[in-house]
Amino acid sequence: MGTEFHLRAGAAAAGPYAVDIDPERAGWGYSSLRVLDLPPGGHHSFATGDSEWIVLPLSGGCTVRTDGGEVFELTGREDVFSGVTDFAYVPRDAHVQITSGAGGRFALTGARCAHRLPARYGAASDVPVELRGSGSCSRQVNNFGAAGSFACDKLIAVEVLTPGGNWSSYPPHKHDECRPGEESELEEIYYFEIEAAHGTDGVGYQRVSPSGRGRGTDVLAEVRSGDAVLIPDGWHGPSIAAPGHAMYYLNVMAGPGETREWLICDHPDHGWIRGTWPEQPVDPRLPLYGAPAAEATAASPGPGAAGSQEAAGPPETAGPPAAPGLPEAPVGDAR
Repeated sequence: MGTEFHLRAGAAAAGPYAVDIDPERAGWGYSSLRVLDLPPGGHHSFATGDSEWIVLPLSGGCTVRTDGGEVFELTGREDVFSGVTDFAYVPRDAHVQITSGAGGRFALTGARCAHRLPARYGAASDVPVELRGSGSCSRQVNNFGAAGSFACDKLIAVEVLTPGGNWSSYPPHKHDECRPGEESELEEIYYFEIEAAHGTDGVGYQRVSPSGRGRGTDVLAEVRSGDAVLIPDGWHGPSIAAPGHAMYYLNVMAGPGETREWLICDHPDHGWIRGTWPEQPVDPRLPLYGAPAAEATAASPGPGAAGSQEAAGPPETAGPPAAPGLPEAPVGDAR
């Protein structure tokens, strides 16, 4: 079911990328994702074109250089299950080089956009780490590129970690139409990595059901590390982690709205589950990790580069993320 929307590991590979999903490949207008594997001493250059990008280490660290003279040293991490990472934002209409002395795996989350913001470094210590849901719906969200957390023109990107046996992206929700103040229109990519256990690769499950809009997206997929799911429309969720195997997914979103915001609508048959969460404790396995303590910046901005979110553009209009450790995010948040 939904094979055109479920891209198994390797199915979206192209050139140097293990995953290469652009608007043309997805059949939509804005969201992109690339996953780049670099060997020790490896390097890769690309033109950002009409899109803004965040370079996000999935494993390993790297150096990001732009043709504007900015240099960002990303410490990175061992893997997505071991810690929050720093990252680099690079604007549209730029040339970028990524180099890695020890090698690694790097996600490039992108969105077509109109405005060119300054290149910037995002410190791991500044990433809001949030707990959502409770009981078997508990999950952790790393809001590195969320609206309200880091300034972009169109791009919204977050990481979600779900302990084995839990459900996330639940209750099912959608964001496939523009309803000011209630719902924003956003295309979305889910990219998965599943934690191995006892020498066995893990699996998870992803559901997307038609909302009556757009392409009638209908997916019931067994997902493994390296898989991606495209969500142009529809109710998405749950994302289910098999017992014993934690699930990671990277969400990349963008859309046509003038305001960069993430407003969602719960599925009317399942939204009631939120009312049960205050009665249950948050899964004690969470957080899997928190953001590290603040350190000296690893960015070396070139002439004219902005060193802070405030310098990058106007304040976000979406509300701030929930404080770390709270069991539930603001109303409407189902990630």
